[in-house]
Amino acid sequence: MPDVTTRLDDIAASALLDTAVANVQRDFPVHWTHFVNSTDELKPQRARHPVFAGSFDWHSCVHQTWLIVRLLRLRPDLASARDAHGVLDRLLTEEGCATEAAFFAGDDGRYWERPYGWAWLLLLDAELRTWPEGAEFAARLRPLAEVLRDRMLDWLRGAALPTRVGTHTNTALACALVLDAARATDDTELADAIVAAARRWYGHDAHYGGFEPDAADFLSPALAETDLMRRVLAADEFADWFDAFLPDLADERWQGLREPVHVADPSDPYGSHLVGLALSRAWCWRGLAGALPAGHRYVDLATAAAEVHRGAGWRYLFGYGYMGEHWLGTFAAYLDLGALT
Repeated sequence: MPDVTTRLDDIAASALLDTAVANVQRDFPVHWTHFVNSTDELKPQRARHPVFAGSFDWHSCVHQTWLIVRLLRLRPDLASARDAHGVLDRLLTEEGCATEAAFFAGDDGRYWERPYGWAWLLLLDAELRTWPEGAEFAARLRPLAEVLRDRMLDWLRGAALPTRVGTHTNTALACALVLDAARATDDTELADAIVAAARRWYGHDAHYGGFEPDAADFLSPALAETDLMRRVLAADEFADWFDAFLPDLADERWQGLREPVHVADPSDPYGSHLVGLALSRAWCWRGLAGALPAGHRYVDLATAAAEVHRGAGWRYLFGYGYMGEHWLGTFAAYLDLGALT
């Protein structure tokens, strides 16, 4: 893959960092999604989730925290870096992480935020553990990360089928993120479980025939699956798998996959999803271009699609309201900065 760490200039990086820092501290509006069994359980989100209560919902707060860590790791000289570090220190506490871990260790945490929120938490954990300056934060987060790591492992081993959607329950994106995290932290047990699940779920897929996108998509089911399988399969095996999976990628029927989807209203919650779709497609197209062998008939197509989708996503990143700004910066940073290195 090309070096993408130079794509994000300091002006844009500062804007992403400032937005993320504001988001993780912002308690309202909040998307409160717990099952409630009595009035005693009607607690503010910050009481139940003291670390990850901001940024509208739990998973967005987790990955906005990852964004802060990623930018501090790669751009420590940004103007607001010191303030960002202070916010992390205030929110990512030992006591708060213990409270979060206790929730996920209980019955209510068995399914909640699976797999999307779990995946971003494990990526955050790995980002901290592989960054020398993040060691103290990683130690505080470990109880929660260990609970979700074990929950993830149990789920992977028992799930007979994947979820092939363009939203949070998509299994391919979550597995791609967690596989990178597991490999970065030498967790071979978790990595092996993901590889086994991916082969079981997707290894025999051929002649993809899905209709994309849906109006609420922020992921492409086809490209998210491809992005996982390029991590799972050896280079030659992946090329053969992809040729069987999307053999007619250049045909007219896939024009809507190769080209960005029009976003009529980026301030609408689902309009912001389509902005995210452009960004996530961009990193999947870029990954595909880098994984196919030189001279493969789809390398140039994938490279061009990555570039046009990146531009389409970045166009709507700022200035269209909180429904997009509480989360889209993570996708932009993941596209341009990658993770874990």
